[in-house]
Amino acid sequence: MITITESAQQHFGKLLAQQPEGTNIRVFVVNPGTQSAECGVSYCPPEAVEASDTEMKLELFSAFIDELSLPFLDDAEIDFVTDKMGSQLTLKAPNAKVRKVADDASLIERVDYVLQTQINPQLAGHGGHVSLSEITEDGVAILQFGGGCNGCSMVDVTLKEGIEKELLVQFEGELTGARDITDHARGDHSYY
Repeated sequence: MITITESAQQHFGKLLAQQPEGTNIRVFVVNPGTQSAECGVSYCPPEAVEASDTEMKLELFSAFIDELSLPFLDDAEIDFVTDKMGSQLTLKAPNAKVRKVADDASLIERVDYVLQTQINPQLAGHGGHVSLSEITEDGVAILQFGGGCNGCSMVDVTLKEGIEKELLVQFEGELTGARDITDHARGDHSYY
């Protein structure tokens, strides 16, 4: 579930002391399960609590999470950090954009989850992304590149030395390789 650090709890406690009696906090995800997902925290007065909410009881207050946001906040952390530059509330929700899959999920679901949560964040730095088209009967992950990866001269290195190596380690005995089916011919679709 969500971790709210001691410093974040103290911070929220101070803020809530200035609010009407019975006000708590709400932790939520806007557009959960999409690339535009955003995690947020707001005040939650008693009349805003829904019957389907999950309540996290903490020492100074409660944190409420709506039913839709809950699975996307698995492993989330809220912290309040103070350094030379000042103080800042940080929210980390690694599963906000992609719902975490169960250990017994299908191979295609587990591979897609790794691509979305581990590989694509690295490719995004170059404006690219990769998606899983299928897994063949002999265990080859068929991938489609897009964005900055489409038409990139380094795509073969990225595939063989990066993505394929990582997938073969994580899915040892289940995957035998990875193959690119992207049309990398120079054209309007290519990124330069």
